[in-house]
Order: sequence, then structure tokens, then C-alpha cells
Amino acid sequence: MTKVIGVRFRRAGKVYYFSPGKLEIEKDDRVIVETARGVEYGHVVIGTREVEDDKVVQPLKSVIRLATAQDQEQENKNREKEKDAFRICQEKIRKHKLEMKLIDAEYTFDNNKVLFYFTADGRIDFRELVKDLASVFKTRIELRQIGVRDETKILGGIGICGRSLCCHTHQSEFLPVSIKMAKEQNLSLNPTKISGVCGRLMCCLKHEEETYEELNSRLPNPGDRVTAKDGSRGEVSSVNVLRQLVKVIVTLDNEEKEIREYKVEDLKFKPRRKKEKKNQNHPEDKELKALEALERREGKSKLNEN
Repeated sequence: MTKVIGVRFRRAGKVYYFSPGKLEIEKDDRVIVETARGVEYGHVVIGTREVEDDKVVQPLKSVIRLATAQDQEQENKNREKEKDAFRICQEKIRKHKLEMKLIDAEYTFDNNKVLFYFTADGRIDFRELVKDLASVFKTRIELRQIGVRDETKILGGIGICGRSLCCHTHQSEFLPVSIKMAKEQNLSLNPTKISGVCGRLMCCLKHEEETYEELNSRLPNPGDRVTAKDGSRGEVSSVNVLRQLVKVIVTLDNEEKEIREYKVEDLKFKPRRKKEKKNQNHPEDKELKALEALERREGKSKLNEN
């Protein structure tokens, strides 16, 4: 077992493990640590605890010190300087006529480097821009191209649920999302209805996936033949996944048909067949495949390359 603390450097950012050493560090403390980018100011989100050795990437770096009032003041100054850096970089982008959208500017705690995050449709030759920025800031400059998901994570917004976006408020890393999850939850396969603010599949499709898989495994498929406890037999018309209710088209003695609703435990049927229905003629099939391809290609965040 290894003693660690969990540190986060940006809101809803990835949590990194550091060794507390001999320091008494608790949750919500501020610490100064050394990272691949240099010395950084971080927020402790996981207090001192022991974790399995295989969950820690070695070598594990130690905390330099607990943050002081002076460190907090330095951090506040950096945040103010970032606003000016953002404005200057935008001016330089316009000057060089580059097809790129600046999203954020970030100073490392020790001012050893300034990072600029941007989005663009393709590759951008920003060598002259970097030289121009270096002459202004007199420090190392890094321009990092990020995807639309990272852009949304930084800027934030309101989802169709009416709440702040998960990626901006609490979700540390992007979850792998697929069209299959929308099918499992019986959602409309219209790309505009299952896509988030970023234009990619909604992260919340993953949140309830396990629950829907478990509930669906107990239900028959529409079209299956079932037998009820009262002896009635019929074909499944529809199912209510959350309430675990099944509507069955029952044929009566006089050959008339009637729709009856049963609890799933009152029915006998073969176990649910786990297969996806493929409809090659679906009008949005091509767009859905393109959306899923983007998910696979842009699934990893570029903000976590610390």
C-alpha cells in the first residue's frame, strides 16, 4: 500500500496522486507540488489515505509544502495575468490571420510557462505566433490544440436538463459513450437529441447505462410471446423499463384482441436476447456512425496532459 493525497489543478480537472511525505495534509488544503509542467498550486480533493500500489504511477512525486498566504496571493495574481495574456494572444492571432479560436490562457504557478488552449478545424502553423508571444511574455510559450469537448469543459454551459454541464462541474474525465447506450435506454436516435452542447454524444448516456442494462435484462423484447399467471398468452406490445411493466396483446376466446398490462414477475418468457437490431436504411444511420467515429477519435482529453 502507498500513502497518497489527490490533487486537482483546475475545476473538475483530473485528480493526480502525490506523496504527502511527513506533512499532515487534509482535504481542501492548498499545496505546492512539482509536475511535468513545473511547480504548480493545487487543491487537495482527497485527503491522506493508502491505495493499492498498482493504482499509483511511479515514481510518485512528493508535495513540496502546504500553500502559504503568499502562495495564495501569487495564484490570484496569476489568474489576473491570464486575462491580459488571453487578450494579447487574441490580438496576435488576428495579426497573423490564423484560423484558430482561442479558448483559455493559463500560467504555471512559477511563471515558467504560459499555455494557450485553442480549437481549429485542422493543423495550424503557429510558429511565428509563438515567436511573437515569447517576445512579449519573455517566458516559455505552449500552444495546445484541444477538441470541442475540452472547449465545453473549460467554458461551461447549461445542458438540456437545465443544469450546469457535468464536464464543467464534477466530471474529472470524459466517459466512453456509444450509440448502443442510447438504444439501450430506448432514446430517439436523432443525433440532435442525443448530442450535448459540444456536439458530441451526451456524457449522461453513460451515467444510467448499467441500471438500464440490468433492468432490460429482466424484460422481454417487443414481439416476444409471453404467458401470464392468469393463463393468458400473447405478444409483447411495449415495455416500461423503469416501472418494469409489460403491455401484452392478448387474444380472447371470441378472437378479439385486448391490450393488458402486467408486472414482469407475473409473466413467463424466454430470457432476453442480447443483440442489436441493425437498420441499414435508417435515415440518420450515416450521421450516427460519423458521430460515433468522432467519439472514438476525440475521447481523450488534451487538458490532462500535465
